Amino acid sequence: MKNSMNAPKILPWIAKKAGISDELALKLWRRAVSEAEYLTGKTEGSEYYGLVLERLLALVEDETGSVPQYNLTPAPRLSWMWHHQNRMSMLSLMAAQNTYRFWQNAWGNLYGQQKAA
Repeated sequence: MKNSMNAPKILPWIAKKAGISDELALKLWRRAVSEAEYLTGKTEGSEYYGLVLERLLALVEDETGSVPQYNLTPAPRLSWMWHHQNRMSMLSLMAAQNTYRFWQNAWGNLYGQQKAA
């Protein structure tokens, strides 16, 4: 399997927030890319990229759950960020689609009335 995705620039931030090393975060990133490629059969596209990020956050959360915390504050759960971003982008797409349909229907009604007259 060819790995066509470079690690995201936010990866060190995710590692710091999760309390893991940058090297471990990079290994988890590569694993997420590999799993997403295996599951989707693709190396690009929104489904693939979405799954890569989802798998990365799940792997980071699994890793931090298995590492002793040594009386430190627990690492934050990061999947909420991805799910929230996904919901917000879907709302934007739905709004654009509804606007397009509204204008399409409005023009169709206007054009239909002019033809009937």
